[in-house]
Amino acid sequence: MQSIHYPISGSCQCGLITYELLEPPLRVIACHCRECQKLSTSAFSLTAMVNASSIRFHGPLKHWERPADSGNTNCAEFCPGCGNRIYHYNPQQPEVLKLKPSTLADTRVIQPTLHVWVSEKQDWFQIPEGVEQHPTQPW
Repeated sequence: MQSIHYPISGSCQCGLITYELLEPPLRVIACHCRECQKLSTSAFSLTAMVNASSIRFHGPLKHWERPADSGNTNCAEFCPGCGNRIYHYNPQQPEVLKLKPSTLADTRVIQPTLHVWVSEKQDWFQIPEGVEQHPTQPW
């Protein structure tokens, strides 16, 4: 596989929101909770944990939030045009963003090293052997 060069550009589906990721993600996580299944309309949602200082956004993001099972608030920023989710964050930890990495132009960084909420995982999906997994969220 070719090496990945930063910055990597990204955008929503309609192109109203664009961004540059300046450095590699801290971690890529697959979440199997029911809310992430709704979000992704699939078996899980992918998240690239990135430092907020390592990403530059362009365009008018829209905000939405909901209470999480952990008691935290789960905030989301998305495109007001096409509705594409761009990132989530915990307002108690604004220095780390949960980027939705399928919006990147180069998606080779999407290699989950952790699966969470596997207690709600779809039975038909098999997590690769040796990949870290937790029944709920470990933090």
